Amino acid sequence: MKKILVIDDEVAIRDLIELVLRRESYNVQTAGDGRTGLKQLETFEPDLVVLDLMLPDCSGYDLCKEITGKRTIPVIMLSAKNEVIDKVLGLELGAEDYMTKPFDNRELLARIKVILRRNESRKETSEATVAQPTRIMHEELTFDLENRRVLKNDMPVSLTAKEFKILETLLKRPDKIFTRDELLQIGWGYDFMGDSRSVDMTIMRLRKKLEDNADEPKYVRTIYGFGYQLGGGET
Repeated sequence: MKKILVIDDEVAIRDLIELVLRRESYNVQTAGDGRTGLKQLETFEPDLVVLDLMLPDCSGYDLCKEITGKRTIPVIMLSAKNEVIDKVLGLELGAEDYMTKPFDNRELLARIKVILRRNESRKETSEATVAQPTRIMHEELTFDLENRRVLKNDMPVSLTAKEFKILETLLKRPDKIFTRDELLQIGWGYDFMGDSRSVDMTIMRLRKKLEDNADEPKYVRTIYGFGYQLGGGET
């Protein structure tokens, strides 16, 4: 039974989502504020988080960043804001998906199922490649596959699940130039409802975290007209 944590300060919406999810046999816990949600995140260990943007004690953006920065738990962000910039910011901070209130319960269920199915596929792929090396070295970077962490000059770098997946892909195939569509399929899946701009935003965040000078990237290079590559090529 998959576990889902719902963090929303609106009691009616929180109860409705809980009811809909329980009917689909999900194990559900709810929280009305960010502090309670973080506590339940530790004790409940959910497979997915449904997170409201507007919380009484903190910003949903900050909470999303904290969740995805430390864990590989997917987050679906809910908000009454429907401006593109709000959606882009949510995705930049690591949210897997973004839905605008009011929303159709059937669409929420469909998106949850897609994300959980995609995560299961990733786990199966990871288990199938267990015989591969558990550490990859690239200049100052150490990529620890077993513990799912990245070090730069032996100092840990906090990455979201998608940033980790994109960097892993580039590190494993350093000579290959990956198109945006290829990285989109690898990081988000064939059934992702967004577009390749999500890849560009993830690469931009990666550069900010890894590069000494993001304007002159050393690790994640842009190959103009083609896509992205680890090292080599023109920037």
